[in-house]
Amino acid sequence: MLTIIIVTWNVRDLLRACLQSVRADLERSGLDAPIWVVDNGSADSTPEMVRREFPDVHLMALGENVGFAGGNNRALCAVLDVPVPRRPRYLWLLNPDTEVLPGATAALVGALEQNPRAGVAGPKLLYPDGSFQHGAFRFPGLVQLAFDLFSLPARLYETPLNGRYPRRLYEGQSPFPVDHPLGAAMMVRTETVDQVGLMDEGYRLYCEEIDWCWRMRRAGWGALCVPQARVVHHAGRSTSQVPIPSFVNLWASRARLYARYHPRPVFLLARFLVRA
Repeated sequence: MLTIIIVTWNVRDLLRACLQSVRADLERSGLDAPIWVVDNGSADSTPEMVRREFPDVHLMALGENVGFAGGNNRALCAVLDVPVPRRPRYLWLLNPDTEVLPGATAALVGALEQNPRAGVAGPKLLYPDGSFQHGAFRFPGLVQLAFDLFSLPARLYETPLNGRYPRRLYEGQSPFPVDHPLGAAMMVRTETVDQVGLMDEGYRLYCEEIDWCWRMRRAGWGALCVPQARVVHHAGRSTSQVPIPSFVNLWASRARLYARYHPRPVFLLARFLVRA
């Protein structure tokens, strides 16, 4: 029914904690799900740790960094290249800097089972200290771009103008519709992947999940946030190791996203604002 995929780069200890949390939640919920780890050429002995401590995990040690989309796509191709009866119904893509809290896996599976037109679902995210972290967003437009580029009133940063959903929705017990969950933790329906295709590897870093979910939306699939599924997200532990390339990739990915999903005048205005 389910396969779990984790793409990692140079965060061995966080990956260990992630795998331990995934195992514990699977055992607790009674779910049986193979786990795949894709290592993007880590230099911190990540593959050795996985082989030694998690011998049942399917390890793909690539020897090079092919990016978030590239790593996930390689695992997706391997997982889905089997006869249909053996294919998983759902695919849970996790970042290595996440920790799955009790009941999260079952809650996400349950939400997708109960909402057959939802192509993807994400959990409620928490920082390591237990504080709230936004786990789902609206598709970005010019207003959200302005929040990144200009100093605007602080009270507006938590509003829909900046792509946020009200916190009260996260405190509820019911899944609620969103444009896209954060790519750190998202469960995707295999049928949806079959229809819309894999991630776009033209996004070297950032915006991959936004593009994917936008394609899902255009194909008629919805997206959910499931508050009863809780996941701790340490946030940015891989990208913080290479801040300047990460910043460059962020804006290159945003430019690609705006060019694809917004009218040309909007894209040109966004490009002008970034360069100004």
